[in-house]
Amino acid sequence: MDQPIYLDNNSTTPVDPQVIDVMLPYFHEIPGNAASQHKPGQRAEDAIEYAREKVAHIINAKAHELIFTSGATESLNIAIAGIYKNSDRGNHIITSSTEHPAVLQCCKALVTEGAELTILRVNNNGEIDLSELKHSIKASTCLIALMYANNETGVINPVASISEIASEHGIPFICDAAQAVGKIPVDLESDGIDIMAFSAHKMYGPKGVGTLFISRKYKKELIPNYYGGEPAYRTGRQERGLRPGTLNVPGIVGFGEACQIAQDNMNQESARILILRNELEAQLLNSCQCEINGAGTNRLPNTCNISFGNIEAQLLLESVYDQLALSTGSACSSGNSKPSHVLKAMGKSSDQIMGAVRISLGKYTTSENIHFAAEIIRERIEAFGLTTFEESKNL
Repeated sequence: MDQPIYLDNNSTTPVDPQVIDVMLPYFHEIPGNAASQHKPGQRAEDAIEYAREKVAHIINAKAHELIFTSGATESLNIAIAGIYKNSDRGNHIITSSTEHPAVLQCCKALVTEGAELTILRVNNNGEIDLSELKHSIKASTCLIALMYANNETGVINPVASISEIASEHGIPFICDAAQAVGKIPVDLESDGIDIMAFSAHKMYGPKGVGTLFISRKYKKELIPNYYGGEPAYRTGRQERGLRPGTLNVPGIVGFGEACQIAQDNMNQESARILILRNELEAQLLNSCQCEINGAGTNRLPNTCNISFGNIEAQLLLESVYDQLALSTGSACSSGNSKPSHVLKAMGKSSDQIMGAVRISLGKYTTSENIHFAAEIIRERIEAFGLTTFEESKNL
C-alpha cells in the first residue's frame, strides 16, 4: 500500500533505522532492569547512562542534570507542578497564550489549587513582548514557563533574553523545547535556561521517552509527584527521586542515538530543509490565495503554517488524504472542533484560523516531495472551484 508523503514532522517523526538497530538488543538479548544487581541489569544501567551523556551533549548539559521520562508532556508537568508546590516565593505563574497544552493546561489546573496565573499576549507574528514579561513579574512570581519554539507556527522565542529577565529576579525559567532540540542549536550555557523538557519522537527517536533538564540551582526545589520506585543499584534513587519506576531501556538507548545523529547532521540538515520550506511557501504563495502565519519573525526552518483564503483546512486535508500527510495544528489538540488557540492568540480571523494548515518538513523530505505537495494542493483547491471561504463551509 502506497503511503502519502509525510509532512507532519512536528507531530512526530519516523524512527531512524540506525536508532532502531541500537534499540533492538535491549528488547531481548539484554533484558535487564537497570535497577537490578545482576550483570544484565548492570549492562542496562550502563546503556542508560551512556545514552544520558549523549542526550545531555546535544544541549550542552551535564548528564547528571537530566532525568528520563515518558516525554516532554510528563516532564513539563513534573517541573511546573513540582516547582509550584515547593516554592517559597509565592503562587504567581507566568506563561503565554501560545504555549502547548502541556503547559497551559497544567498551569490552569494549578489555579484550582490557589495559583495566580498571568498569560502573556503575543502580536500578529506570535511574538511575546519582553516588556510585558518584565512588568508581569511580582514578588510572588514562582516560575516562568515559556516555550523555545512554537509547535504550530515554528515561531522561536528570545530564550536568552527571557532567561536573563528570570535570572535577574531569581525566578526559575521552565522551557518546553520539544520542537527546537535537534532542529536548531540549543545551548543551555548560552541560553541560560533553568529547566527544560524535550522528547525523542520529535527527532527521529522512539515514542514514549523524553527528558527533563534541571539546573543545579533548582534541583532541590522540585518535589516528586510520584512515589514507589526502587533505588537504582549504582546511581541511587531512580531519576533523582523525581520519576520512579522501571526505566524504558530500549527507548532511552534510542533517544541517545537519535540525539547523536541529530547533532552530527543538524547544520547541514537545517540548511537543506530551510531551502525546501522556502521553496514550498513560494510555490503556494504564487499559485494559491494564502498567507504564511508567523512569516515576519524568526521561525524553525522546517515549519510552515499557512492559511488558505478560499477553502476550509479540514476540507483540503480530506481531499489530499491519500497523497499528503498534513495537519491543522497540534497533534495533541487534533480531533476536536476548537479553533487553534495559537492562531487565535495571534489575532487571526475565524476564516484565517479555519483555513490554516501546518506543513512540517523533515530529514526524509525531498525537493520532489515539495513540488508534488504544492501541485496537489493547488489542484485540489482549483478542483473545488471556490472563490470565497464561505463557499467551502457550505460543502
